[in-house]
Amino acid sequence: MRNKSPRDQIKLSADEMREMGYRIIDMLVDYTGAQAQFPATRALDPVTFDEILEEPLPEKGSPWEDVLEQFERQVLTTIDHLDHPRFFAYIPSPSNFVGAMADTLASGYNIFNSLYPLGTGAAIVERLVISWMRSLCGMPEESGGLFVSGGSVANLMGLAVARQILLGNDIGDAVVYCSDQTHFVVSRGLRILGFAPEQLREIRADADFRLPVADLERAIEQDRAAGKRPFCVAATAGTTNTGAVDPLNDLADLCEREGLWLHVDGAYGATACLIEHRRQLLAGIERAHTLTWDAHKWMFQPVECSALLVRDRHWLNATFKESAHFLTDAEAHSKEEVGEEMNFMYQGIQLTRYFRALKLWMSLKVFGLGAIRQAVERGIELAELAESLLRESGRWEIVTPAQLAIVTFRYKPAVGDDALADQVTDELSGALAANSFAFASTTKLLGKTVMRLCTNNPRTTASDLRQTVQIMGRLAADLESRLGSAPPVV
Repeated sequence: MRNKSPRDQIKLSADEMREMGYRIIDMLVDYTGAQAQFPATRALDPVTFDEILEEPLPEKGSPWEDVLEQFERQVLTTIDHLDHPRFFAYIPSPSNFVGAMADTLASGYNIFNSLYPLGTGAAIVERLVISWMRSLCGMPEESGGLFVSGGSVANLMGLAVARQILLGNDIGDAVVYCSDQTHFVVSRGLRILGFAPEQLREIRADADFRLPVADLERAIEQDRAAGKRPFCVAATAGTTNTGAVDPLNDLADLCEREGLWLHVDGAYGATACLIEHRRQLLAGIERAHTLTWDAHKWMFQPVECSALLVRDRHWLNATFKESAHFLTDAEAHSKEEVGEEMNFMYQGIQLTRYFRALKLWMSLKVFGLGAIRQAVERGIELAELAESLLRESGRWEIVTPAQLAIVTFRYKPAVGDDALADQVTDELSGALAANSFAFASTTKLLGKTVMRLCTNNPRTTASDLRQTVQIMGRLAADLESRLGSAPPVV
């Protein structure tokens, strides 16, 4: 008979923990080995949705087997898997099993990584991994940083550092510049930080969807003449729409001349730094004052695992440090030489912090940087293959060629009808989702809807891409036949 623990101790017995743990590990291993057999997308069953929402708060507990079965039935059947090899939408998070097990360890041991004396080993590991990332992108030794949940918080904190170091408490008439391809987390972060909408100047991107330096320079000159205070350029290293990289070296030169802060959102694109012959695409990234980098995107970590890197590690403390009497004892036990850099509660907006660095540290230790590097290169090559397959089919117009594992394209109707091309492309993503073999998302470029594929999953095969392009072609042809025969909308 299985031993049980009193439930009011909020614990399971050793036998129960082992049995539950082995069952969950078996589930994960079976899933990891068979992801390609699952549908890439899942239709939401309204009945299941209602069952979840209408469940009453349980006063008494249930056997863990029943709860796990409910999770499989009601949760796993109603989610899309961003680590699926044919999930090409947005920027997928391919993840890896070692990272998932690292999360289990960090959660199971409930590691508190805020104060150096309370989590010394965790703080050292986080500092080490930040140092590795700093070195990979070429930032100087005096750089620092920390791990946060994702690009939203990383960009918010980077902009907060820029505000504090250059502006202090006076943000009136200050202006931030970016291209119209910049992720909305920048504008949202500025709003949270107290900037008015007119304090963000979006510059229309050039033909390659990059921030045009000449137009930016003119905007800065105009704003200075109008009595405003230009203070920050928010550049992007790998836009979500097309994978475009802003001209970072030229922007860094401009920022130096004008006394501006260079913030770079490298959410997924910064990972291309790992590949020597791709580094030229990111030339100048090492000159950023603040840089965001999401390891849960192209370094294959489970969410959440994003880093904020700063050119001078003391800027974090200057921006975020606060103290309290109840922390006096813990602070007293911190070594003076490490207190500022490894008391991470002073480096960002979180006091209670999860040990996010563990999963990247363990993944790099187990697989090695070489394997990660090869997987990143594979993602770039897969996008190039996708572009080639799309061109060869004759059904597609390439809007932006493959770059940093993203390619965008539009359908080309046999009759050459541009309006019909818009209609087919608009509806293709939904048709692909309903088919469920693969999934690709859309975006808008120059006012037109385009399809996009992001191929950063190292477990995606050439066959996956060939079949996806073939299925998209069939679905688009069916849409063309149906929409082309429909009466025009007036």
